[in-house]
Amino acid sequence: MSLQTLANNPHFDRETTLLGDAQIVEDKSHVQLVNPVASSSGILIHSKPFKFLDPKGSKPTSFSTEFSFSISHGNGDGIAFVVFPYNSEFKFVGQGSFGVLSEQKYLGIEYDTKMDGNVGDLNANHVGIDVNSLVSKTVSNISSLNMVLNNGEKLKSWIDYDSSSKRIEVRLSKFGERRPYYPIVAHEIDLVKMWGNQDVFVGIVGSNGNSEQTSSVYSWNFRLRNFPYWLHSLPVDPRAHEHGDRFRNHKRGICPLKFLAGLIFATGCGALLAFVVLFAWAIVSRQTELPTEYHVHPVDFKYEKIAVIVEEDGKGVKN
Repeated sequence: MSLQTLANNPHFDRETTLLGDAQIVEDKSHVQLVNPVASSSGILIHSKPFKFLDPKGSKPTSFSTEFSFSISHGNGDGIAFVVFPYNSEFKFVGQGSFGVLSEQKYLGIEYDTKMDGNVGDLNANHVGIDVNSLVSKTVSNISSLNMVLNNGEKLKSWIDYDSSSKRIEVRLSKFGERRPYYPIVAHEIDLVKMWGNQDVFVGIVGSNGNSEQTSSVYSWNFRLRNFPYWLHSLPVDPRAHEHGDRFRNHKRGICPLKFLAGLIFATGCGALLAFVVLFAWAIVSRQTELPTEYHVHPVDFKYEKIAVIVEEDGKGVKN
């Protein structure tokens, strides 16, 4: 059994230890979990155990982890991120459920490249969430995302567990692409209830079954987040909080196109507002305008009596 650490590798946490067939390659660029021979298995383990609930029961624990990996061609078991109980005499058995004893409770996120009808596998290219069993609670077909787990391509995955919502989410993309907004698979589970204040380990395990498949891990970071119980009813976004050196805060850069669009929108709104103000001012001014004064000159009228002479029988009558 090998026992190596990655204390001097900037792509891995200092507490990372290698067990089983896992080994650092010669150029130290990554860790190879399994050898290209049948029945090979190895694990990267975070050697510092933790609890999902502190002894006082006031701070449930959430976690976020991200790692990059690749799996070669073949119908091996691929890799899995696992959470399992801590034991001071722990030994990686390299068999059973992700290399841990079958009688232990565990959580596994499998990146499976083998279709096993005995456990209801969807296909030979899926990601599933397993709880105490190789039968996945929920599963996602990676082929629908135009990705293949075992073609040797470098991929990256993010796993976030939020103790307030009791939800675990898994995201996956090709290496170099941005973190996806939507998870490819998610499941509601109360890990505090599952383990309480019991110590647990986390690790990344690889197994190739009867094939010669190899799997490699290029980077792995694991972070814990603790929240008091009075915050439990509030939804928590693991990317929206800073927690010192326990969690890396990824800040989004300003997009030039969004900035330009916002500037154009603001300018248009300003012009529209100015037009409305001028239009309203014009209407008010027109309604309050005083009528023009006209000078009226008096007109004199003359009244004259008109004499009417009516001739009657040749005689004149003067009125």
